[in-house]
Amino acid sequence: MADGDKKGRRKPSDVAVLITGASGGIGSAIAERFAEEGCRVALHYSASLEAVRLAADRCASLGAAEVLTARADVSKRAEVLRMRDELKAAGFVPDVLVNNAGVAHYGMLQDVTDEEWDRVMDVNLKGTFLCSQAFMEEMVRRKYGHIINISSVWGLAGASCEVAYSAAKGGINAFTKALAKELALSGVSVNAVAPGAVRTAMLNNLSAGELEALAEEIPVGRLAEPREIAETVRFLAQPESAYLTGQILSPNGGWVT
Repeated sequence: MADGDKKGRRKPSDVAVLITGASGGIGSAIAERFAEEGCRVALHYSASLEAVRLAADRCASLGAAEVLTARADVSKRAEVLRMRDELKAAGFVPDVLVNNAGVAHYGMLQDVTDEEWDRVMDVNLKGTFLCSQAFMEEMVRRKYGHIINISSVWGLAGASCEVAYSAAKGGINAFTKALAKELALSGVSVNAVAPGAVRTAMLNNLSAGELEALAEEIPVGRLAEPREIAETVRFLAQPESAYLTGQILSPNGGWVT
Protein backbone atom coordinates (compact mmCIF):
# COMPACT_ATOMS: atom_id res chain seq x y z
CA MET A 1 0.00 0.00 0.00
CA ALA A 2 2.20 2.76 -1.32
CA ASP A 3 1.62 6.48 -0.83
CA GLY A 4 -1.46 8.07 -2.34
CA ASP A 5 -1.30 8.87 -6.07
CA LYS A 6 -3.36 10.54 -8.78
CA LYS A 7 -5.50 7.40 -9.08
CA GLY A 8 -6.77 7.94 -5.55
CA ARG A 9 -4.73 5.21 -3.88
CA ARG A 10 -4.85 5.76 -0.14
CA LYS A 11 -1.81 6.28 2.02
CA PRO A 12 -1.28 3.35 4.40
CA SER A 13 -1.73 5.63 7.40
CA ASP A 14 -5.23 6.45 6.11
CA VAL A 15 -6.27 2.78 5.88
CA ALA A 16 -8.03 1.31 8.92
CA VAL A 17 -8.09 -2.49 9.23
CA LEU A 18 -10.12 -4.43 11.80
CA ILE A 19 -9.11 -8.06 12.34
CA THR A 20 -11.39 -10.22 14.46
CA GLY A 21 -9.80 -13.08 16.39
CA ALA A 22 -6.48 -11.26 16.24
CA SER A 23 -4.98 -13.01 19.26
CA GLY A 24 -4.52 -16.31 17.38
CA GLY A 25 -1.85 -17.42 14.93
CA ILE A 26 -3.51 -16.42 11.65
CA GLY A 27 -5.25 -13.36 13.08
CA SER A 28 -2.10 -11.91 14.64
CA ALA A 29 -0.12 -12.62 11.46
CA ILE A 30 -2.71 -10.68 9.44
CA ALA A 31 -2.57 -7.77 11.87
CA GLU A 32 1.22 -7.70 11.76
CA ARG A 33 1.24 -7.75 7.95
CA PHE A 34 -0.94 -4.66 7.77
CA ALA A 35 1.13 -3.05 10.53
CA GLU A 36 4.24 -3.48 8.36
CA GLU A 37 2.46 -1.46 5.70
CA GLY A 38 1.95 1.37 8.17
CA CYS A 39 -1.82 0.95 8.36
CA ARG A 40 -4.03 1.66 11.34
CA VAL A 41 -5.02 -1.66 12.89
CA ALA A 42 -7.62 -2.72 15.43
CA LEU A 43 -7.16 -6.16 16.99
CA HIS A 44 -10.31 -7.83 18.24
CA TYR A 45 -10.28 -10.51 20.92
CA SER A 46 -12.82 -12.31 23.05
CA ALA A 47 -10.94 -13.75 26.03
CA SER A 48 -7.19 -13.85 25.23
CA LEU A 49 -6.25 -10.42 26.57
CA GLU A 50 -2.57 -11.19 27.15
CA ALA A 51 -2.14 -12.69 23.68
CA VAL A 52 -3.78 -9.74 21.96
CA ARG A 53 -1.66 -7.29 23.96
CA LEU A 54 1.48 -9.05 22.77
CA ALA A 55 0.20 -8.96 19.18
CA ALA A 56 -0.61 -5.26 19.55
CA ASP A 57 2.90 -4.56 20.83
CA ARG A 58 4.36 -6.35 17.82
CA CYS A 59 2.15 -4.31 15.50
CA ALA A 60 3.33 -1.09 17.10
CA SER A 61 6.97 -2.10 16.78
CA LEU A 62 6.43 -2.97 13.10
CA GLY A 63 5.29 0.54 12.28
CA ALA A 64 1.50 0.60 12.44
CA ALA A 65 0.15 4.15 12.28
CA GLU A 66 -2.22 3.30 15.13
CA VAL A 67 -2.96 0.18 17.17
CA LEU A 68 -6.19 -0.42 19.05
CA THR A 69 -7.62 -3.47 20.77
CA ALA A 70 -11.31 -4.27 21.07
CA ARG A 71 -13.11 -6.99 23.03
CA ALA A 72 -16.41 -8.58 22.03
CA ASP A 73 -18.18 -11.89 21.72
CA VAL A 74 -18.82 -11.79 17.97
CA SER A 75 -21.74 -14.18 18.32
CA LYS A 76 -23.73 -11.52 20.22
CA ARG A 77 -25.19 -8.56 18.35
CA ALA A 78 -25.09 -6.19 21.32
CA GLU A 79 -21.38 -6.77 21.85
CA VAL A 80 -20.53 -6.36 18.17
CA LEU A 81 -22.45 -3.07 18.03
CA ARG A 82 -20.76 -1.89 21.22
CA MET A 83 -17.36 -2.68 19.69
CA ARG A 84 -18.30 -0.79 16.52
CA ASP A 85 -19.43 2.25 18.48
CA GLU A 86 -16.37 2.25 20.73
CA LEU A 87 -14.06 2.08 17.73
CA LYS A 88 -15.98 4.85 15.97
CA ALA A 89 -15.76 7.03 19.08
CA ALA A 90 -11.99 6.54 18.92
CA GLY A 91 -12.00 7.69 15.31
CA PHE A 92 -11.54 4.19 13.89
CA VAL A 93 -13.92 3.26 11.05
CA PRO A 94 -12.65 0.19 9.17
CA ASP A 95 -11.87 0.35 5.46
CA VAL A 96 -10.99 -3.34 5.66
CA LEU A 97 -12.80 -5.89 7.80
CA VAL A 98 -11.17 -9.29 8.23
CA ASN A 99 -13.62 -11.75 9.75
CA ASN A 100 -11.13 -14.21 11.22
CA ALA A 101 -12.65 -15.11 14.60
CA GLY A 102 -13.53 -18.78 14.75
CA VAL A 103 -13.58 -21.96 16.77
CA ALA A 104 -13.00 -25.56 15.70
CA HIS A 105 -14.60 -28.80 16.80
CA TYR A 106 -13.34 -32.37 16.41
CA GLY A 107 -15.47 -35.45 16.83
CA MET A 108 -17.95 -37.77 15.18
CA LEU A 109 -21.21 -36.07 14.25
CA GLN A 110 -23.16 -38.62 16.29
CA ASP A 111 -21.46 -37.26 19.41
CA VAL A 112 -21.94 -33.54 18.71
CA THR A 113 -24.25 -31.86 21.21
CA ASP A 114 -26.65 -29.05 20.44
CA GLU A 115 -24.45 -26.72 22.49
CA GLU A 116 -21.30 -27.66 20.56
CA TRP A 117 -23.06 -27.27 17.21
CA ASP A 118 -24.48 -23.88 18.19
CA ARG A 119 -21.12 -22.64 19.44
CA VAL A 120 -19.36 -23.50 16.18
CA MET A 121 -22.12 -21.91 14.10
CA ASP A 122 -22.45 -18.85 16.33
CA VAL A 123 -18.79 -17.87 16.41
CA ASN A 124 -17.82 -18.83 12.85
CA LEU A 125 -20.90 -18.11 10.77
CA LYS A 126 -23.09 -15.82 12.86
CA GLY A 127 -20.04 -13.82 13.92
CA THR A 128 -19.15 -13.22 10.27
CA PHE A 129 -22.74 -12.11 9.61
CA LEU A 130 -22.94 -9.78 12.61
CA CYS A 131 -19.57 -8.11 12.03
CA SER A 132 -20.18 -7.69 8.30
CA GLN A 133 -23.59 -6.18 8.91
CA ALA A 134 -22.29 -3.85 11.61
CA PHE A 135 -19.33 -2.46 9.67
CA MET A 136 -20.46 -2.53 6.04
CA GLU A 137 -22.86 0.41 6.45
CA GLU A 138 -20.03 2.95 6.60
CA MET A 139 -18.25 1.22 3.71
CA VAL A 140 -21.37 1.50 1.57
CA ARG A 141 -21.83 5.14 2.54
CA ARG A 142 -18.24 5.93 1.53
CA LYS A 143 -18.42 3.70 -1.58
CA TYR A 144 -15.22 1.95 -0.54
CA GLY A 145 -14.28 -1.10 1.48
CA HIS A 146 -13.08 -4.68 1.60
CA ILE A 147 -14.65 -7.50 3.61
CA ILE A 148 -12.42 -10.57 3.80
CA ASN A 149 -13.77 -13.68 5.48
CA ILE A 150 -11.46 -16.42 6.72
CA SER A 151 -13.00 -19.74 5.76
CA SER A 152 -11.25 -23.11 5.49
CA VAL A 153 -10.35 -25.73 2.94
CA TRP A 154 -12.91 -27.88 4.76
CA GLY A 155 -15.58 -25.40 3.74
CA LEU A 156 -14.77 -26.48 0.18
CA ALA A 157 -14.17 -30.19 0.59
CA GLY A 158 -15.55 -31.17 4.00
CA ALA A 159 -13.69 -33.18 6.62
CA SER A 160 -14.56 -36.35 8.47
CA CYS A 161 -14.95 -35.72 12.20
CA GLU A 162 -15.28 -31.96 11.52
CA VAL A 163 -18.81 -31.82 10.16
CA ALA A 164 -19.94 -28.83 12.22
CA TYR A 165 -16.80 -26.87 11.39
CA SER A 166 -17.01 -27.79 7.71
CA ALA A 167 -20.66 -26.75 7.59
CA ALA A 168 -19.94 -23.40 9.24
CA LYS A 169 -17.05 -22.64 6.90
CA GLY A 170 -19.06 -23.76 3.89
CA GLY A 171 -21.73 -21.33 5.04
CA ILE A 172 -19.14 -18.55 5.14
CA ASN A 173 -18.22 -19.33 1.53
CA ALA A 174 -21.86 -19.07 0.42
CA PHE A 175 -22.33 -15.93 2.54
CA THR A 176 -19.29 -14.39 0.83
CA LYS A 177 -20.57 -15.05 -2.68
CA ALA A 178 -24.05 -13.71 -1.94
CA LEU A 179 -22.96 -10.58 -0.06
CA ALA A 180 -20.47 -9.77 -2.81
CA LYS A 181 -23.37 -9.50 -5.25
CA GLU A 182 -25.32 -7.26 -2.87
CA LEU A 183 -22.45 -4.85 -2.34
CA ALA A 184 -20.78 -4.89 -5.76
CA LEU A 185 -22.33 -1.61 -6.96
CA SER A 186 -21.48 0.04 -3.64
CA GLY A 187 -17.73 -0.18 -4.17
CA VAL A 188 -17.29 -2.86 -1.50
CA SER A 189 -15.59 -6.14 -2.36
CA VAL A 190 -16.32 -9.32 -0.41
CA ASN A 191 -14.02 -12.31 -0.67
CA ALA A 192 -12.95 -15.29 1.41
CA VAL A 193 -9.64 -16.99 2.13
CA ALA A 194 -9.91 -20.73 2.71
CA PRO A 195 -6.56 -21.92 4.11
CA GLY A 196 -5.40 -25.49 4.13
CA ALA A 197 -3.35 -26.86 7.02
CA VAL A 198 -1.60 -23.97 8.76
CA ARG A 199 1.05 -24.26 11.44
CA THR A 200 -0.95 -22.75 14.33
CA ALA A 201 -2.17 -23.80 17.77
CA MET A 202 -5.24 -25.32 16.12
CA LEU A 203 -3.03 -28.28 15.18
CA ASN A 204 -1.52 -28.70 18.64
CA ASN A 205 -3.65 -31.78 19.18
CA LEU A 206 -1.62 -33.62 16.51
CA SER A 207 1.60 -35.46 17.33
CA ALA A 208 4.83 -34.86 15.43
CA GLY A 209 4.21 -38.06 13.48
CA GLU A 210 0.70 -36.99 12.59
CA LEU A 211 1.92 -33.59 11.44
CA GLU A 212 4.55 -35.27 9.28
CA ALA A 213 1.93 -37.57 7.76
CA LEU A 214 -0.32 -34.57 7.12
CA ALA A 215 2.49 -32.72 5.33
CA GLU A 216 3.07 -35.75 3.12
CA GLU A 217 -0.55 -35.54 1.92
CA ILE A 218 0.02 -31.98 0.68
CA PRO A 219 1.61 -31.74 -2.79
CA VAL A 220 4.07 -29.00 -1.76
CA GLY A 221 5.16 -31.23 1.13
CA ARG A 222 4.63 -28.91 4.06
CA LEU A 223 2.13 -26.98 6.11
CA ALA A 224 1.45 -23.31 5.48
CA GLU A 225 2.85 -20.61 7.71
CA PRO A 226 0.44 -17.97 9.08
CA ARG A 227 2.38 -15.31 7.20
CA GLU A 228 1.40 -16.93 3.89
CA ILE A 229 -2.28 -16.65 4.73
CA ALA A 230 -1.73 -13.03 5.77
CA GLU A 231 -0.21 -12.28 2.37
CA THR A 232 -3.35 -13.58 0.64
CA VAL A 233 -5.50 -11.34 2.83
CA ARG A 234 -3.27 -8.36 2.10
CA PHE A 235 -3.61 -9.01 -1.64
CA LEU A 236 -7.40 -8.93 -1.39
CA ALA A 237 -7.28 -5.64 0.52
CA GLN A 238 -5.38 -3.82 -2.22
CA PRO A 239 -7.23 -1.21 -4.32
CA GLU A 240 -5.97 -3.09 -7.39
CA SER A 241 -7.99 -6.11 -6.25
CA ALA A 242 -11.30 -4.22 -6.29
CA TYR A 243 -12.54 -6.11 -9.38
CA LEU A 244 -12.03 -9.38 -7.52
CA THR A 245 -15.17 -10.04 -5.52
CA GLY A 246 -17.26 -13.03 -4.53
CA GLN A 247 -14.23 -15.29 -4.75
CA ILE A 248 -12.87 -18.01 -2.47
CA LEU A 249 -9.06 -18.09 -2.58
CA SER A 250 -7.62 -21.25 -1.07
CA PRO A 251 -3.90 -21.25 -0.24
CA ASN A 252 -3.60 -24.98 0.49
CA GLY A 253 -0.46 -26.17 -1.24
CA GLY A 254 -2.41 -28.11 -3.86
CA TRP A 255 -4.11 -30.25 -1.21
CA VAL A 256 -7.59 -29.47 -2.52
CA THR A 257 -8.06 -28.28 -6.09
